[in-house]
Amino acid sequence: MYGYGLYLLISLPALILGLWAQAKVQGAYKKYSQVRTSNGMTGADVARHILNSNDLSDVEIKQTGGTLSDNYDPRNRTLNLSSGVFQSNSIAAAGIAAHESGHAIQHKEKYSPLSIRSLMIPTVQIGSWLGPILFFVGYFFSNNNLAIIGVALFAAIALFSIVTIPIELDASKRAKAVLVNEGILYGGEMEGVNTVLDAAAWTYVAAAAQAISTVLYYVLLLGGRSSRRR
Repeated sequence: MYGYGLYLLISLPALILGLWAQAKVQGAYKKYSQVRTSNGMTGADVARHILNSNDLSDVEIKQTGGTLSDNYDPRNRTLNLSSGVFQSNSIAAAGIAAHESGHAIQHKEKYSPLSIRSLMIPTVQIGSWLGPILFFVGYFFSNNNLAIIGVALFAAIALFSIVTIPIELDASKRAKAVLVNEGILYGGEMEGVNTVLDAAAWTYVAAAAQAISTVLYYVLLLGGRSSRRR
């Protein structure tokens, strides 16, 4: 009962923030997916224009499934756009395509936070499933060393989430600047881009808050058990 109550106390604020952030980004995306750009460029067109103007013509643009599943993969230098962004000539599509193109520019310029995050990926992939297992096995079988290893592995996910925030903010900053400087969008159209990208930024803050709250929960569980044994 102590563990469950503690979990709710620590995780509930982060959970609420996450739900709010998701609702905010979904609402912004839905609204500005229905507003067309004056130039008629699709998300794929916007991305291609930005990449080419930054000497990144070798970066391939692919259409992928899902909604808001857009991403840039530095491993194979591929920019993946969801169908709703790739094919659409909406303000939301232009903003998201520009944002992902910003990641490609970061990669080209060897933007240090992006390089750090790339190095962390193998540890995070392992820690995301192995960390909780090691923690709870160590916790229930009173093996503190094993539990601490589990906490450390999961803490890598929290650190990864924290490092992600400035990367995403920087990509959005680059996107907004290039859309204006390249004359892709004008005046009031940028208001929609700002709304969509600013809303998306909150999802990364929420992800970091949720990861940090989980680490804190693990640490307090261990600390609480140690106190009760004294």
